[in-house]
Amino acid sequence: MRRGNGWRLLGICLVVAVAVAVLYTTPVRWGLDLQGGVQVVLEAQDTDSVRVTDSVLERAQAIIERRVNALGVAEPVIQRQGDRRIIVELPGVHDQEQAIQTIGKTALLEFKDPAGNTVFTGAQLRGATLTNDEYGRPAVAIELNREGAAQFAQLTARYLYTSPLPIVLDGEVLVAPVPQSVINDGRAVITGNFTLEEARSIAILLQSGALPVPLEVMEVRNVGPALGRESVQKSLVAGVIGIALVAAYMILYYRLPGGVADVALAIYVVLLLGLLVGLRATLTLPGLAGFVLSIGMAVDANVIIFERVKEELRAGKRLRASLDSGWKRAFVAIFDANVTTLISALILMYFGTGPVRGFAVTLALGILVSMFTAIVVTRTLLSVLVDRNPDRFVRYFGVGEVPVR
Repeated sequence: MRRGNGWRLLGICLVVAVAVAVLYTTPVRWGLDLQGGVQVVLEAQDTDSVRVTDSVLERAQAIIERRVNALGVAEPVIQRQGDRRIIVELPGVHDQEQAIQTIGKTALLEFKDPAGNTVFTGAQLRGATLTNDEYGRPAVAIELNREGAAQFAQLTARYLYTSPLPIVLDGEVLVAPVPQSVINDGRAVITGNFTLEEARSIAILLQSGALPVPLEVMEVRNVGPALGRESVQKSLVAGVIGIALVAAYMILYYRLPGGVADVALAIYVVLLLGLLVGLRATLTLPGLAGFVLSIGMAVDANVIIFERVKEELRAGKRLRASLDSGWKRAFVAIFDANVTTLISALILMYFGTGPVRGFAVTLALGILVSMFTAIVVTRTLLSVLVDRNPDRFVRYFGVGEVPVR
């Protein structure tokens, strides 16, 4: 075995081992169509002071993204539809009503005086975090900016020990404490009979900011996990059948190189799945379609290489020279074909949304991994075998008797 082949073989083994470790230790993130969840369609509403414009809708989308990310939802899909609507897909959400309330609330925080007049709003809020009150119950700690802290200090000083000061969220009084001291640092704790989830939702709402316009829930569509399980099972069956047929064809037609290509194809599947899981990508049905399509492209690269090698063998070259020359001739065709497909995938990634982008990401990664397995893995494995006895292995390349010069 050549020293270079030995190092490459060791590197391939290490890469495969890392991919297997990632698959073993990291859970797969399934999309809405595979694990179930909720899809919410929100429509922005005009107010007396704010009209729905493109910039207003972009701001609302950004705030919803922050709220959903704070909920810890794995790979949510948040996209615009038309001039007024925002579609939110939350895979794996269990408490759907709580999620809908969290993403759709206007989140207008108001600090009022005893007469019900708003002294200042959440616009002066610097931060909000989940905490506990003095009795260990869930509460929300808030911190005001300099302007808000000064106004809060004046408010607490004016009504010290005398009157309750309502703190209102979206028109609902959260708490109305009577000031027991003058609060000069702009820090306070909102307490009440909150559950842990209620306190966390309030903190998320306040931290992410108020929506610029109200959002009305136009449609809520629940996707059950049964559909996802059925889709996964059918996709797995289709994938297994497809891979088995491809593997059988490669062995029957290309013999030894075909068997080596099948081994490289198995390595390709492990590497691509490990890469997708390691990057915390969400697997959806379109993503699985891109995965299956990339398997075909991985085999296509091997077909081009083997045909070039067979042409060199028929021309009378020895096996080692045929492998080297065939790979060089095939590389240009493989590179051009994969680059053009990669460009299309990148365009879909840039302009597409949701499932289209998932398909494009999987396809792009599949192209890159397929080039690695075809050009590096297949060539290394074949070179290791051929180096042992080139004259003996030439008959296993499916070209019959060839003149050797």
